[in-house]
Amino acid sequence: MKVLFATPEVSDFVQVGGLAAVSAALPRALRPFSDIRLIVPGYREVLSRIEDLAILGHCPATAELPACSVGLGRARDGLPTYVVVCPALYERPGNPYGNERGQDWADNDLRFARFCLAAALLSQGQVDSSWSPDLVHANDWQSGLIPAYLAWAGAQLPTIFTIHNLAYQGLFDRSTVRRIGAPDAAFDIEGVEFYNKLSFIKAGIVYASHVTTVSQTYAQEITTPELGCGLDGLLRKRAEERKLSGILNGIDESWDPRNCSALSQTFEAGDWRARAANTEELRRQFGLAVCRGPLFALVARLVHQKGVDLVLETAETIVAAGGQLIVTGKGEARFEAALLQAQQRRPEAVAVRLGFDNDEARQIFGGSDFTLMPSRFEPCGLSQMYAQRFGSLPIGHKTGGLAETIIDGETGFLFGKASTESFLGGLCRAFSVFGANERFAGMRRAAMQQSFSWASSAKSYLSLYRTATPAV
Repeated sequence: MKVLFATPEVSDFVQVGGLAAVSAALPRALRPFSDIRLIVPGYREVLSRIEDLAILGHCPATAELPACSVGLGRARDGLPTYVVVCPALYERPGNPYGNERGQDWADNDLRFARFCLAAALLSQGQVDSSWSPDLVHANDWQSGLIPAYLAWAGAQLPTIFTIHNLAYQGLFDRSTVRRIGAPDAAFDIEGVEFYNKLSFIKAGIVYASHVTTVSQTYAQEITTPELGCGLDGLLRKRAEERKLSGILNGIDESWDPRNCSALSQTFEAGDWRARAANTEELRRQFGLAVCRGPLFALVARLVHQKGVDLVLETAETIVAAGGQLIVTGKGEARFEAALLQAQQRRPEAVAVRLGFDNDEARQIFGGSDFTLMPSRFEPCGLSQMYAQRFGSLPIGHKTGGLAETIIDGETGFLFGKASTESFLGGLCRAFSVFGANERFAGMRRAAMQQSFSWASSAKSYLSLYRTATPAV
């Protein structure tokens, strides 16, 4: 089976969030069973890191979408990757979605419509004369127009659309319909219209053959008014048609403390002395005082969804009880400023590093005692899986993928509401377990023995692909 996997980011080249990690791991888990190829926009980082890129064809200008080229290269391990080359749209400073000040690019509608239309043309055999897919797997709003462009062209190609976070929808002024060359009739409640705006994510939900999201719990949650982001009615309809399902993400095999080169000392379950060496080194690196209390960590985008405000509200309680806190990530300016102020007040117990570094994240998971995940909602979440593999017990809100991957009281702690009071209950349980050596060691051992392999997820996707393409 030939599969085109469309994504706006992949960690081989550029990473903003968890989608990049999924886009790197899932296609590789599917490679033994399919001829799967990526397609990504040609950002500067992609063009500088991809190997053996050769231009195969060109896509003409359409409406206000400039012409572009499509090349085929490969990642370092040989994974075939198509790149949509359009310097005017993609070769910019900043990140894939915004400038260096964190502001979204004003022309993101054109940038990702161009990407989607190029992918649709490739899928119809109009770019690469030697290859076209049997199925397209599109991811998040940036790829949401691919099923739409195929449908508008009358193509009968099956499409899977995966929602990694429904809160990010790709909403644009209705004038975008004309700018991207969409048919006027598509701007309708049964099409891409959403409260008088054009919604890229709604396009994916409406036109795809099947919609998935990244955990079974989240698949149910997004059909409710509370977490459906205004699209719950449409998603309930898709669920009733049996065209909505949840497939839990996995993590790749490199998340193994027995052979992780980022750690100051590798370790396995039960080797708590070696793990303690990582804790000591972590405290030293972040300038924290020597301490016998628990070390808590937050490794996340610093945004409201992640419950950063709950961490700020409980930080003083953690410190007063004898704990310490390390925070790393980047996000909303108000949270970054408040966290830095918390560090200034208690520099011996609170450490904040703005930004993200993969090796540093591994060191934090390998040295912290507890990982904080008070997310208001969490479609899947990866940090709680990384943390458990490295022996850092997650403390998470019982929602989405957190509810499916944390066994309460056995491999971590779940709390019921995204409130300060409920979160404090989880923290109190963590302090209690930290003081009970045998139970703490038992929970750590159970957490590290959890399996979050991509093999199970890949099997589920492959089954879905086969159902969608019965003739292949």
